[in-house]
Amino acid sequence: MTTSDTGVASRPVPNASEKNHLLEESILPVVNNQRPITALGFVWIWVGIAVMIATFQLGANGITGVPLLHVVLVIFLANVVLALLMLLTADIGTEHGLSFSVYLRAPFGVYGTHFPSVFRGIIAAIWFGIQTYLGALALNGIFEYLTGFSNWALWYFLFAVVQVANTAMGIKAVERLAAIAAPAILAISIWMYFTLDVLAQTQGINIWRFVGDQDVTVLTLFLANVAFWSTLAIDIPNITRFVRSPSGERRFFHRNKNVLLAQLLALPATQAWIALIGAVSFIAAGDWNPVTVIQGQGEGLSLIILLVLVILAQWSTNNAANLIPAALAFVNAGAPRVSYPVAVAIAAVVGTLFMPWKILDNLFSFLFSYGAFLSAIGGIMVADYYFVRKRRINVPDLYRERGQFHYVRGFNPAGIIAWVVAGTVAFYAEQWAFVLGFLLGALIYFAIMRLFVMKRFPQDECGATVSDDYLGTSAGYNWVYDREARDFKRVHSSELNKDISREDL
Repeated sequence: MTTSDTGVASRPVPNASEKNHLLEESILPVVNNQRPITALGFVWIWVGIAVMIATFQLGANGITGVPLLHVVLVIFLANVVLALLMLLTADIGTEHGLSFSVYLRAPFGVYGTHFPSVFRGIIAAIWFGIQTYLGALALNGIFEYLTGFSNWALWYFLFAVVQVANTAMGIKAVERLAAIAAPAILAISIWMYFTLDVLAQTQGINIWRFVGDQDVTVLTLFLANVAFWSTLAIDIPNITRFVRSPSGERRFFHRNKNVLLAQLLALPATQAWIALIGAVSFIAAGDWNPVTVIQGQGEGLSLIILLVLVILAQWSTNNAANLIPAALAFVNAGAPRVSYPVAVAIAAVVGTLFMPWKILDNLFSFLFSYGAFLSAIGGIMVADYYFVRKRRINVPDLYRERGQFHYVRGFNPAGIIAWVVAGTVAFYAEQWAFVLGFLLGALIYFAIMRLFVMKRFPQDECGATVSDDYLGTSAGYNWVYDREARDFKRVHSSELNKDISREDL
């Protein structure tokens, strides 16, 4: 494509002939007028993400030793704390329009980024497989009830294809699905709650007075829930770079106002509500999975409604929480030859090859084993963005192989060492894994960067004089790639071509 009247590339499509493995359209910065997601749209996305089968088990685990009201309050507060941490990484998207994998080139190096980003991508792909398998079982249940035909593998394939097609259409298509799915999910979940409550009452059980006899502490429940969304706590810039943000707004909370409602209210409230249903299911039937409980008793329309919930929940979670992060990680690793739609398909294949139906039998062991290493990445990101660079990023050099982020043959020793050490310690820290991984990752990275790396590899945005030259949205500027010049231009938001949209990733 050619540049616009303002000298800004209208729709840059770097191709293989440019021989720059750091460039691909879907991982270029998203400029201010290419961000379609509204505050309400982001709320629906988060509601859709938070409704997932594993959340039911969080509530059920808590009720075995903590009163129901306490379970709900602890899970709500834990997710508020997590949301506040997530706001720190979300600003990378709203301020600079950068994806998770591209930003990791700063703390890990232009080659080093592939280790943490592909690791996260594979985890996301596996979760796609798990969610798709659960959705396929629901689809199979509906059609077996209606026709007698049963073949979950067929429904797995068809459900995966539909999700891939939907996600490959871009962020706006993801938002549209969430706007339909989230209200339906909430309505069906309310029906689930009252159905389970009636089941408990028929057995003479008051769900709000039930107390289990297991050794579960409030602290254990709190820490488990803080760690639960460690995946999105680190790669939320993949989504927030498409959330509308007022140009030239320097105040942090005002700049991220369209993120606040979703992360500080929609996430904690939905997570607590779905965990509540899981707890009530355990109280009423001794089974943490309400889908199994109600399915065993349901018939006709009620059974179909229940299974529709499962399908919508898996679909809406997969789009934003699994397919997008996995695809962008694979694009980052395979650019410029791997496009976003191709990467979405690759994510689906990778997730299926890991046989998610096997992993589901050991779901929480799987969750806690990778969560330790993801928390370390979060700590490194926060330390790099706020304490090393003070929110300023030399964005053009993120896309230059021999720029300041080349470090040692493309690897930043500070990031690699901090990740391995902090992640390993956290792996053996059990319930404290998220806290230790996050704090150790931040401290080790900051120390190595300041004492060693920055003395040998100066970072332009970290000079003695702090300026606005490397700020984005808060200064009213955007980094736009000019394909003809094969370089970036820093363009004020008022000079952007108003007719250009970017629904693709």
